[in-house]
Amino acid sequence: MKIKNKKVLVTGSEGFIGSHLVERLLEEGCDVRAFVYYNAFNSWGWLDSFKQNKLNKIDIFLGDVRDPNGVRKAMEGIDVVFHLAALIGIPFSYHSPDSYVDTNIRGALNILQAGAEFKVERILVTSTSEVYGTARNVPIEESHPLQGQSPYSASKIGADKIAESFFKSFGTPVTTVRPFNTYGPRQSARAVIPTIISQLLRGVGAIKLGSLAPKRDFSYVKDVCDAFVAIAISNNTVGEEINIATGQEISIGEIAKKIIEKINPKAKIISDGKRIRPKQSEVMRLLGDNAKIIGLTGWRPKYSLDRGLDVTIKWFRDKKNLSLYKSDIYNV
Repeated sequence: MKIKNKKVLVTGSEGFIGSHLVERLLEEGCDVRAFVYYNAFNSWGWLDSFKQNKLNKIDIFLGDVRDPNGVRKAMEGIDVVFHLAALIGIPFSYHSPDSYVDTNIRGALNILQAGAEFKVERILVTSTSEVYGTARNVPIEESHPLQGQSPYSASKIGADKIAESFFKSFGTPVTTVRPFNTYGPRQSARAVIPTIISQLLRGVGAIKLGSLAPKRDFSYVKDVCDAFVAIAISNNTVGEEINIATGQEISIGEIAKKIIEKINPKAKIISDGKRIRPKQSEVMRLLGDNAKIIGLTGWRPKYSLDRGLDVTIKWFRDKKNLSLYKSDIYNV
């Protein structure tokens, strides 16, 4: 499928990955409608940082994915949907699980129902590597068992299964996309890499982190956006679950040391008890198998970890960007 000139909808467009994906789709020549979470501040999230000439090319739609009527309105005339809107903070899901069910499961259901009704050409539902839980075997293939080790991951498993059911029951052209850990400019401080960078650039001599043992597979955000586009234009990906991963892993402790060396080699790491997740909830190892996406689309990551970190650190060094981060508090 050619995506140029297609009318595309991006939910969660104001967020980290969503805002980068909007830019990527504009580069592809798409007619982009950005679904932005309605709020009293009239904030468009990271889209507010776009220059006016870029914003003029985007159709901003204010709504809430939990509202089926608003979702139907947003989906009118749409050819392709990239559904990224979700609640994603794992610690926050411990005390507010209801909101994760409402947003992540109900939101996906609303997108799929409207997509089936309007017969859209493609729907990409964004999942997460967290649905696999701690790896039973590595690298993790898409056939790996799913395990809800947090209310967040359980809600995403629910959304995945709703998507699967729409494909099998109604032939809805949906693909479940599972990025492993994404990083880059604009990422929230609830993620570990912005947490480390923002603390170091604030000049602290010791950064606070939770467990240093978990291992993760980190993908730079532009590589992830390229993967979304590659999946959307491929005729081989409908009805599939597809990892976006580099196939390489690094522990939280190791990546912290790597970033420390790049910013302040004298800095130390302090273990902060409130940042440590419950033992059975913490996912200890996520290393993704990317053979499927390579085989179906030809996509491969372009950014090494060091290159991606250097670009990300450069973005954070801009005082305007760094000022948006409350690095002195634990962001759940």
